Amino acid sequence: MPAGEFPIYRGTGTVDATGERIRRRAEPPPWRVFDGGPVTRLDRDAPVGRRLPDRARSAPYQADEATVRMVNVALHLRRPLLVTGDPGTGKSTLAYAVAHELRLGSVLRWAITSRSTLGSGLYHYDAVGRIEEASTRPGEEADIGRFIRLGPLGTAFAPYELPRVLLIDEIDKGDLDLPNELLDVFEVGEFGIPELERIAEGRPEVRVRPSDQGDRVTVRDGRVRCKEFPFVVMTSNGEREFPPAFLRRCVQLDLAQPDRERLQAIVEAHLGAEALTESAGLITDFLGRRERAQLATDQLLNAVYLLHLAGGAGEADRDELVEVVLRELSGPA
Repeated sequence: MPAGEFPIYRGTGTVDATGERIRRRAEPPPWRVFDGGPVTRLDRDAPVGRRLPDRARSAPYQADEATVRMVNVALHLRRPLLVTGDPGTGKSTLAYAVAHELRLGSVLRWAITSRSTLGSGLYHYDAVGRIEEASTRPGEEADIGRFIRLGPLGTAFAPYELPRVLLIDEIDKGDLDLPNELLDVFEVGEFGIPELERIAEGRPEVRVRPSDQGDRVTVRDGRVRCKEFPFVVMTSNGEREFPPAFLRRCVQLDLAQPDRERLQAIVEAHLGAEALTESAGLITDFLGRRERAQLATDQLLNAVYLLHLAGGAGEADRDELVEVVLRELSGPA
């Protein structure tokens, strides 16, 4: 078996213009091989989301060595990445940064709430719409694929030529059973759509809509099965513990709060060198406050923007504006 190239994701934010790095992954472990089809082409130039810069430029996300290493471990092992850390450490943004750098198209985002279920992430069947169409066109066989839309999770496991990027945001807000329910999909890389399984003998292939704006994908024999295991980023604020069986099947990454050097790099990447030069004192102030209270990096960016780019304060009211923007997150509303 030929060896792969380990640093597929390098964390520089510079787009892989040739698009070949993702293809130089090591062959999957024998227990992580999937053979779904028919294969759907991925629109690699689709916007990833979150208004990241043009593909010719670098993304402003600043990844440290530990983050780069664990992302590559997840990519090679075809395992989901569970990312924990305080608010504002860049947990969600990591998914967009990887999609941006490796040209993996739009990020599929599944925002978890207390009402989220596995089924809602997999697909939605518009039974009412199908009945209404049948009543207006008696005798005609409706295209059932028009009434099935894959959810973000379901779209990620469609048989694309390259891995889709799936962000499962704040998984710890979901039902206690959700992590265990996800395990089966993560392990077998497929799921069934009962409405299509019932008609599979007569219609073995049906084209259904993905959750994003891409072309329809083909479902064979009523089952969605991946060809390339998606790059899955699951974020958690550490509000609860996960079952050992779930953790065992994930690559785990805990994002630390950025130090001064990384904060400077983040400010410069987002707002430019001039803003960085003018905000040295503000960064020192932010670090001092963060030692005493919970603060997020985007609060610092907001403060730098208001004070140095938006002309939001003179010397007289600078301190008051800083107090408003750098308010402790765990304090009273």
